[in-house]
Amino acid sequence: MATPEQRRTLVTEIPGPRSVKLHEQRSAAFAAGFGVTLPVFVAEAGGGIIVDVDGNHLIDLASGIAVTSVGASHPEVVAAVQTQVERFTHTCFMVTEYEAAVDVATTLNRLTPGDHEKRTGLFTTGAEAVENAIKIARTYTGRQAVVVLSHAYHGRTLLTMTMTAKNVPYKEGFGPFAPEVYRVPSPYAYRWTGDASNVAGEAFDQLVDVISTQIGAHNVAAIIAEPIQGEGGFIVPPEGYLPKVAAYARENGIVFIADEIQAGLGRTGRMFAVDHEGVVPDLITTAKALAGGMPLSAVTGRAEIMDAVAPGGLGGTYAANPVACAAAKAALEVIERDDLPAKARRIEEIARPRLEALVGPSSPVGEVRGRGAMLAMEFVERGTTIPAPDAARKVAAYANSHGVLTLTCGTYGNVIRLLPPLVIGEDLLSDALDVLEAGVASL
Repeated sequence: MATPEQRRTLVTEIPGPRSVKLHEQRSAAFAAGFGVTLPVFVAEAGGGIIVDVDGNHLIDLASGIAVTSVGASHPEVVAAVQTQVERFTHTCFMVTEYEAAVDVATTLNRLTPGDHEKRTGLFTTGAEAVENAIKIARTYTGRQAVVVLSHAYHGRTLLTMTMTAKNVPYKEGFGPFAPEVYRVPSPYAYRWTGDASNVAGEAFDQLVDVISTQIGAHNVAAIIAEPIQGEGGFIVPPEGYLPKVAAYARENGIVFIADEIQAGLGRTGRMFAVDHEGVVPDLITTAKALAGGMPLSAVTGRAEIMDAVAPGGLGGTYAANPVACAAAKAALEVIERDDLPAKARRIEEIARPRLEALVGPSSPVGEVRGRGAMLAMEFVERGTTIPAPDAARKVAAYANSHGVLTLTCGTYGNVIRLLPPLVIGEDLLSDALDVLEAGVASL
């Protein structure tokens, strides 16, 4: 199938009549707990375009939540999947072995930060990767406590849901939660109530204080942080914070885990978001962009830590699925060969100045932040820092109705995030920004 025409085209209202009818069927068949951002049904997608069943061409600023960095139907990923499916779809890597899984692990060992000896484990979902990283850290250290940040998002399983900060919709009604998870303040500069010139230092001091007084450093197995907090609102830690945390962890025998599930593999303009400050985590988790849309996740880290778990302690029926590994081999090759981190930097060069022009004392846009192709606008009551989730929802709805798929996020629900495919055309990106600017003006 050819890549869809890379042009925004609306032939019906959004959603169109066929999507409306299908959504009615979905509502009757699917559990209500599965929400939806935009109730359109997709017929095909590729590059920076999604084509719905009514024939509308929508600009994709979501990438399936940072998944389709190489596009939703990159021909090399498609060909790799087709070839593998014809050979076999499954044997279970814990039963019999296959080369694609080893190739993916070898590539991740090479790409992830640090020149130490590494090992990789392959799983299915991002939450599964995070949960296994915690299992590995607890086994290696013989400790139990896990330290996480406020505004964090780590997944929807019992442990990762506990580690996630936001209650609604991720935790409400799902308790009791997992034990031995402790939360420290996030260095959220825009909302920091202390010394604005020393957010990194004050946030680090608070982390140390919580660990020292409430837990005991000798009881902490892991400190885990998103180098850019995703669902929390694309919060970029101030310079110096992550290096301080990583050094503290190392000094106290604590495993430092970078959750790069959303930010990793080129999204922020470097291969990994921690690369911006030269941080070398003990363990790093990847997923989303790893396999070009197929379900695959990974934990990669220091060999002595990864090998602390005895054979049989890690795995899963679908862990390192051969079809997903074939897709990942192709996606990783595209990311490296076509230098998609550079494409992410170019996306930021185009988008950031236009987004920052929307910020002002009388504007509902309080701040623009992010790195590379991971950018966000935080909406506030004009002239204040009071969160304005209604404004964010209205602008997102305006964009969606005009053929630009956007996502909201943030602990307060007041952030619009931009996650375009890294292969999006510049004309298409500019068109999408035109629509976003009009959406803000419509307020």
